[in-house]
Amino acid sequence: MTSSTPSFAPSPRPFDAVLCDLDNVIRFYDTTELSRLERDAGLPAGTTERVAFAPERDLPLLVGTVTEQQWVESVAACLAERIPAERARELATALAEAPFRADDVVVGMLRRVREHLPLVLVTNATVRLEADLAALGLADLADHVVSSARVGVAKPDRRIYEIAAGRAGAAAERCLFVDDRPENVEAAAGIGMTGLHYREPADLLGPLGFLLNA
Repeated sequence: MTSSTPSFAPSPRPFDAVLCDLDNVIRFYDTTELSRLERDAGLPAGTTERVAFAPERDLPLLVGTVTEQQWVESVAACLAERIPAERARELATALAEAPFRADDVVVGMLRRVREHLPLVLVTNATVRLEADLAALGLADLADHVVSSARVGVAKPDRRIYEIAAGRAGAAAERCLFVDDRPENVEAAAGIGMTGLHYREPADLLGPLGFLLNA
């Protein structure tokens, strides 16, 4: 009786799972009203977002150590150093309550991808994420959702990518990671994932064409 080491044919697919960011890939915010309020307050466009998304204010929200209301108050307090407190609160609230929409083209692509491979959303988000996905009609878009506010770590921390690969049931080197921020893509590549810097839906056609055309 002889024994032999079994051999396995390599997978014909370049990836075993797709990990995808949410904001600025699938979800987009409308900041028209915020921009109007900034003009009325005499602030340069984008001031509120620069204050709100500074790491010292943004990260605690994204990993769930402060509430959204505490974050809004922190943003308003910082803006109040430049404009009246009432107007500062109005700006911070307008950012927190900005309406959003989903890109139907990208959603359609990802639904087709999920017919063939596990799809995991990997997003720096607040505890409102589940409600937001439901409001967009996307509660069933992915097999799993890895939210920074739920797991306690945020991109580009390598741990969130490892959690996502584990949820997908795939080795890191067999995952495609899609994100609009280069630093997040670079971090994913640093643990062996194939990274895709997203700018527009056409960016998905190359790496995912073998699924989208299936």
